[in-house]
Amino acid sequence: MNALLPKVLAAAAAGLMLLAAAPAHAEDPDLVRTGAGLVRGSTTDGVRSFQGIPYAAPPTGDLRWRATEPALPWEGVREAVEPGSPCARPGQEPGTVAGSEDCLFLNVHAPADAAEPLPVMVFLHGGGLSSGQGADYDPVRVVGHDVVVVTVNYRLGALGWLVHPDLDDPYAGNFGLADQQAALAWVREEIGAFGGDAGNVTLWGQSAGGRSVCALLAAPGAEGLYDKAIVQSAPCGNAVVGVDEAQRHGLAHAESLGCTDDAEACLRSADFSDLVALGGEEGLYRRAADLPWSPVAGTEALPLQPLTAMRRGLAAEVPLLHGGTSDEMRSMVLKAGPVTEERYPELVGELFGERAVTPIIERYPVGDFEAPAVALATLLTDYGGQLGICSQPPALDAASRHAPVYAYEFAEPAPPFGDFPLGAHHSADLGYFFDLPFPGWQRPEGDQAALSEAMIGHWTAFAATGDPGWDEWRGKVLTLSVADTSMANLAAGHHCGFWRGFA
Repeated sequence: MNALLPKVLAAAAAGLMLLAAAPAHAEDPDLVRTGAGLVRGSTTDGVRSFQGIPYAAPPTGDLRWRATEPALPWEGVREAVEPGSPCARPGQEPGTVAGSEDCLFLNVHAPADAAEPLPVMVFLHGGGLSSGQGADYDPVRVVGHDVVVVTVNYRLGALGWLVHPDLDDPYAGNFGLADQQAALAWVREEIGAFGGDAGNVTLWGQSAGGRSVCALLAAPGAEGLYDKAIVQSAPCGNAVVGVDEAQRHGLAHAESLGCTDDAEACLRSADFSDLVALGGEEGLYRRAADLPWSPVAGTEALPLQPLTAMRRGLAAEVPLLHGGTSDEMRSMVLKAGPVTEERYPELVGELFGERAVTPIIERYPVGDFEAPAVALATLLTDYGGQLGICSQPPALDAASRHAPVYAYEFAEPAPPFGDFPLGAHHSADLGYFFDLPFPGWQRPEGDQAALSEAMIGHWTAFAATGDPGWDEWRGKVLTLSVADTSMANLAAGHHCGFWRGFA
């Protein structure tokens, strides 16, 4: 049994004892009894929403730097019509903090008047493991396909992913994974009261949320908590950081806060705004493991790299839907700053070493692209070390030996940013599933609305049956764009044979 489940079951039992005398409230569909107490949500346009439900105790005080503990029962009715606080993250202005440490909330969205228990999709948001919140992703269109969607907050930045030799909790470095597992355990225990089928749960993540899904596939503590998995824009073939490297970073972070002696006590008492500020470096990275925050392998919570676990048959043997966008790195390169024709080979050398410059720029000559930045983004996308394509097939091959695997490539271009062609950049697919609060976002219209509907249909069919409606992985992926929805050879379309020489 998962190590978190006994705590969840005990808390649920305690909550039911407190509420035993309460009426069932069957006449009010917006009032739901959970193991910890009653929650009241709202219904709008055929969707029942319950926001800001605590799935765990606040990880504050003595629970900072500890694995997730169950939420304590509450008395009366908890209003669940607004999101809970996001987890602490850097604010818009330098030196400020948004959110709080008391942030372990989830949101449940379900069709009203469902006649039978529905498939459940648990979505883990992106944001580099340092920003974001579940409530940013409104799944109303997904729910319209007869599924229940749960969006989740989890600890971010140092509070979620810092490891240090003085932190003795088995989840040190992976507190965010502990949160995600606790949310999945909550779903298994509670989702039936919201109309979901607790025996048909799909774990779904994008970007950093997808990296989390890859880690959870290999995490012993997540065993048995979900039945299928969807990974968007986070190749499971990419390594996460190893414990030795992560501890070196943790020691440096602690030293920057003056925590050298009795670091555990010092870090526990540190101002959380100072902790939130750690690891905020931006830029281009050759490998996902080099990003400021990462799940940590070689630990009790994550003994093996996800790809190693897949190859050894030690990862979860569940149906997997896995893919990304065709131009993942364009927005990353754009954000990193100008790329001139002269700077192009210099950047290649900084990322891959001087000996690699000539073969790479001969394969990706700047004159073949609209701009030097597009050339750099294309080669980084094809290589896939941070995000992209050629790190996908090893994981797809390994996982497909044990369970059905379905692969896709989202290729519908976004509008350009000024003169820069963004193409199907990282996160361009999110708006095809969710209504988003981000500036400039609009629901897809016309042919793109039809593409959105088709994509949601594929994803929810997979959640319901384990089959999204196209052929299993045998080297080909389903292309998803207005112009093309055919099967294509993934490796051939992105020079993956060339990139095998650049581990």
